Amino acid sequence: HGDPHEMEEVEMEDIDGEGVLDIDGCDANNALAVVEYIEDLHSYYRKIECIGCVSPTYMEDQADLNERMRDVPVDWLIEVHDKFDLMQETLFLTINLIDRFLAKQNVVRKKLQLVGFVAMLLACKYEEVSVPVVSDLIHISDKAYSRKELLQMEKLMLNTLQYNMSLPTAYVFMRMFLKAAQANKT
Repeated sequence: HGDPHEMEEVEMEDIDGEGVLDIDGCDANNALAVVEYIEDLHSYYRKIECIGCVSPTYMEDQADLNERMRDVPVDWLIEVHDKFDLMQETLFLTINLIDRFLAKQNVVRKKLQLVGFVAMLLACKYEEVSVPVVSDLIHISDKAYSRKELLQMEKLMLNTLQYNMSLPTAYVFMRMFLKAAQANKT
């Protein structure tokens, strides 16, 4: 039938709202929760989520890299994420940016950590209130890259991704589903 990774569209039946728990009602008094727009946001997220998805086999197109090599900087970035006490959204966006970039751009092995490094910096700029200082990031990478290399990779990554950083990550959906499952209740 075509691409084995292609998702089959499933038709869902509408149900009336009666008897369905309003999981966002508890946020009605929180102006930041924008409860009045929740349905529109969820619909928008579902509509655009595929833009941020990459083929599960995208690493096969990398000439100098394999999947295990990708895991090394991701593991390192999880440690950096913890060290700087960053938000979960930042980590998920970092990994999303790495995967989307590697799906479109061939990278040599010695630049893979730089890709991860820049993805985290971009994710911090997008998600965090207080962004780690570039010199601190260069220091924790054992000065493997210069400020100039970092800025060049940042430009390449943003251009490759067409400056599109506003995509829902797995974290957005995970948070929605956990809320719906009332995971915070014992």
